Amino acid sequence: MKTAEIVKLLKEQADSEKILFKEKKFGITSNNALGIYHKDLKVLAKKIPKSDEIAIELFDTDIYEARLLCSKLYNPNNLSEELMDQWVSTFENWEICDSFCMGLFAKSRYAVPKANEWSKREREFEKRAGFVIMAAYCMADKNAPNETFEQFFPSIVSECTEERLYVKKAVNWAIRNIGKRNVDLRSKAISVCKEMLEIGDKSAKWIATNALKELTGAKVRSSDYPRKIYRK
Repeated sequence: MKTAEIVKLLKEQADSEKILFKEKKFGITSNNALGIYHKDLKVLAKKIPKSDEIAIELFDTDIYEARLLCSKLYNPNNLSEELMDQWVSTFENWEICDSFCMGLFAKSRYAVPKANEWSKREREFEKRAGFVIMAAYCMADKNAPNETFEQFFPSIVSECTEERLYVKKAVNWAIRNIGKRNVDLRSKAISVCKEMLEIGDKSAKWIATNALKELTGAKVRSSDYPRKIYRK
């Protein structure tokens, strides 16, 4: 299947009403969108042979849904820092940010340095990308030591006063996922949340309170990673 064929298939599914629905229901605003639900793109992606060349060609069409497909077709092992920086600079909403970060960037060898770097960025969805990678990396690398995740705590604390909704939610997501990785990280994440509460900021309070509710709950889930240590 060639790029032109894929673009044709995308255009055949175009629905302007879905563009409006996604904006109204999920806050997803995007340029050059056709109006195709993410679940339908996942179905299409399974029919397309994985190809870095096609993925890049799709991204370069500037069609929003084609870019979402790119995140599902590119091999994370072949990512370069330059390509990651190029793509993150184009993110315009949480959907495309999360699709790339969860499905692609978090599986890259550059995941940790980019999480640290981007979490300090100013642009909303570049900053969100840093924290989404932190959250997704908790599942992407099941053998990483606790120190890998502990290094994220300073960024989480320093950015917890962020008022922008999609950054604030990503910071919260990151601390919750780190805390659910294993019992030791949960204890440290709880301490970090209590540290955030002491800041006295509205956003910090929301992030910490929401995370503490889950991490201290009776039904909190623990992944027990790395399992060679936490699940013997």
